Amino acid sequence: MTGWRVPSEILSLQWRQVDLKAGIVMLDPGTTKNKEGRTFPFGVVPELRQVLEAQRKATIKMESAKGIICPWVFHRNGRRIKDFRKAWADACETAGCPGRIPHDLRRSAVRNLERAGVSRSVAMKLTGHKTEAVYRRYAIVSEADLSEGVKKLGALTLTGTKTGTIGRSGKVRRFRKTS
Repeated sequence: MTGWRVPSEILSLQWRQVDLKAGIVMLDPGTTKNKEGRTFPFGVVPELRQVLEAQRKATIKMESAKGIICPWVFHRNGRRIKDFRKAWADACETAGCPGRIPHDLRRSAVRNLERAGVSRSVAMKLTGHKTEAVYRRYAIVSEADLSEGVKKLGALTLTGTKTGTIGRSGKVRRFRKTS
């Protein structure tokens, strides 16, 4: 949903970067691929808020049981997760979508932002894309997107004119065939 890079941006996320009260996650400048810091207002998406709040509770419980302080948001028994390929493959198999890679979620996030009508500049800021050229590679167009585009065109055609254009006077200007 965030479109963030898994190893470098999500797995390195620390609790000091999460403001549960304000509902914001902050990536520090210099820690992202494009070296720019950014924020993600997760608080406006109840599911993301629930995930982070549950993760915080689980972390506090683990810290109490082990007598340690864990800075990582996503961890295994207080240790930073560095490799999750097997867990990922198992989860994809269980979900019935084997062969997916974490980067597929980055493409899905961009596609979903486009479908939601989020402006490109906002979407690029949220996902951390610095250039439009790279962003466009992630903005995958599906058959369903093409069908939706044609439906919108059809709706526009039905409300407009079929044989001409509307001139400044508000009258339909007809085009003559020339021989």
